[in-house]
Amino acid sequence: MAQYSDTVMEHFTNPRNVGEIEDADGVGEVGNPVCGDMMTFYVKVDDEGRVEDVKYKTFGCGAAIAVSSMVSEMAKGKTVEEALKISRDDVAEELGGLPKQKMHCSNLGADALHLALEDYLNKKGKS
Repeated sequence: MAQYSDTVMEHFTNPRNVGEIEDADGVGEVGNPVCGDMMTFYVKVDDEGRVEDVKYKTFGCGAAIAVSSMVSEMAKGKTVEEALKISRDDVAEELGGLPKQKMHCSNLGADALHLALEDYLNKKGKS
């Protein structure tokens, strides 16, 4: 486990925002059939276009759980446009880095968030 930063370990052992939003404004799901990681993100957006809540369900390794937790914290309170700018590299950087073989996990987290936000925009006719 020495290959993981303290931040990764903190989010893995104490994940934030786990769960599902029943009446979500947007839902995004991604998976990697090679490693078996699956992530579903749910977003709730307020009338001013801010991401007021983010929840997720993740089936995967410790890095996938840490990535999901970090992505949810990074997106909360941002405008949809700002949240769409959260990149794969941003997530890995906020976590203090990920081992090279686990970088695909940060890709899944950012991708799932973006799909949920795009789902919201499609439902609102804004895409």
